[in-house]
Amino acid sequence: MKKQAIKGNGGIYVTIYVYVLDTLADWELGYVTSELNSGRFFKKGEQRVSLKTVSYSKEPVNTMGGLTIVPHCLVDDIVVSETSVLLLPGADTWNDPKHGAIIEKAREFLSLGATVCAICGATAALANFGLLDQRPHTSNGPGFLEMVSPGYQGQRFYVDKPSVVDHNLITSSSTGALLWAKQIIEHVGVFQSNTLESWYEYFSTGEPQHFFALMHTMSSND
Repeated sequence: MKKQAIKGNGGIYVTIYVYVLDTLADWELGYVTSELNSGRFFKKGEQRVSLKTVSYSKEPVNTMGGLTIVPHCLVDDIVVSETSVLLLPGADTWNDPKHGAIIEKAREFLSLGATVCAICGATAALANFGLLDQRPHTSNGPGFLEMVSPGYQGQRFYVDKPSVVDHNLITSSSTGALLWAKQIIEHVGVFQSNTLESWYEYFSTGEPQHFFALMHTMSSND
């Protein structure tokens, strides 16, 4: 399926909202947030995106790795446009009803053409609200969503792959964080295609030739 990159209008052209909640799985967000926030491998002249953490309150959140995150803003502060992206990480606390507001916001994102990216337990949260019933998606293996989301009706749209793109919905299993990051970066459109391929090959294989290829793409981008 052809992916449509987000088109900017100059300046800060896309806002990445990262939902944070207690027991957030730190490692699932590491690749994508570090690259989108740092901009270290962006195309020449590409502006950095604006990355904001968001939650149901301004109280500090404690991640699974023991880090403390103070949210930048609240769910009600989110401004939804076609250039907005919502990242939903895995966590052990998605069943808490207080997270229903962000899933309703995800529904708004999808309906307006904005992008929703969910990994691991966050896919179950989407499934609980019926957001995966009519769209290709993945999660933590066949049978997982039936086990944790009793109302899930999207079995015929389930794709048994680490990460799946369906237009403005990008879902991933708990083991698909690197591919998920690649697909999100591609969707946002801030890397050259050869930079992105070398980046992915290096981090997925560890082979040094891919690192040097990555550096070469950056020098040719000058």
